[in-house]
Amino acid sequence: MLELAVGIFNGFSIGSVLLLAALGLAIVFGLMGVINLAHGELMMLGAYATFVVQNIFQGFGEGAFSVYIFVALPVAFIVSAIAGLILERGVIRFLYGRPLETLLATWGISLILRQFVRSVNWVLVLGIVLFCLLFFGGLWFLRKRTDWERIRTATISALLPLSLAISAAVGVLVSNTGVEFLTQPWFSARNVDVTPPAWLRGGLSVGIYQLPYSRIFIIVLTVLCLLGIYWFLNRSIWGLRIRAVTQNRQMSACLGIPTDTVDALTFAIGSGLAGIAGCAITLLGSVGPNTGQNYIVDVFMVVVVGGVGNLLGTVIAALAIGIVTYLIGSGTLALLFANSDSLQMLTDFFTFFANTSMAKVMVFALIIAFLQVKPSGIFPQKGRTAEL
Repeated sequence: MLELAVGIFNGFSIGSVLLLAALGLAIVFGLMGVINLAHGELMMLGAYATFVVQNIFQGFGEGAFSVYIFVALPVAFIVSAIAGLILERGVIRFLYGRPLETLLATWGISLILRQFVRSVNWVLVLGIVLFCLLFFGGLWFLRKRTDWERIRTATISALLPLSLAISAAVGVLVSNTGVEFLTQPWFSARNVDVTPPAWLRGGLSVGIYQLPYSRIFIIVLTVLCLLGIYWFLNRSIWGLRIRAVTQNRQMSACLGIPTDTVDALTFAIGSGLAGIAGCAITLLGSVGPNTGQNYIVDVFMVVVVGGVGNLLGTVIAALAIGIVTYLIGSGTLALLFANSDSLQMLTDFFTFFANTSMAKVMVFALIIAFLQVKPSGIFPQKGRTAEL
């Protein structure tokens, strides 16, 4: 029974990470009906933001390093939130009501973000900054003209290739200077390790087992984020607006609620929560460009099983999937029946699934069976998405 309790705890910590990531996805999907396949890459950005903060704090001594995680959490939230805001303003807002196009667009964005992390260096950053200054700065300047609407299409058609050409030319010139650190990738394709502070190493002894402090920290972090989101949605003015737009977008717009701003804010918050989840997964192992892909399928399973856009359903589904996956994959369930000869068939069955990949197959099968009974999840969705 002690081993079962430890297994449930470990599964609970895995479910907490899934919950952190799924909270943002559930909010975005529930409000806008957007299937964001780049959500895993937003987690990845949060993980790399944590890695960068760790490297900065390593130069400040052990005292400062012990608290870097409290700086990394808001930094990861802000980095992923900004990335999500850019994604929503630059791509998603033009595709509302077109789920297939949104699916393909966010999948393409996920590929771009993964390659960006593999290739990013100072030359690439310089080129991007220069392009933004030339293109968006030029648009801002020309918008002041009284005949802007008439020349808009022609201006963008001329300014876009010109800005790209100048940025590319400057990038090539800087690359040919021979300064190595300018062209050296920041992260490359290899995985990177994040070292937790000293107080997060080790664990709490329970008999012959240890409950890792890092997993306890993840569970506490998840609870705090859940309480924060609940307070924001139910006690703040913008939370009220988000819930109103979720229930009836047209009526909310008629009442003066800025629905475009609500969409952008919701997407930014959901993306920021993915960044916090990325910070949390750095405590569980190394991270790399494909880190988000290891979680995105599980996160979508949580959202679908819980009921799209329902926070309570998301909580229940995340914890249930995390606990069941760990209990099956770690062999804990197989050990429970190992002492009984009459249950040898069950022992052999769970032993066959006692690894990570086969445990996921088993969980998939259970979810498929569950959705045959409740196709809308534990708590069916409401509002605009349900009406569609």
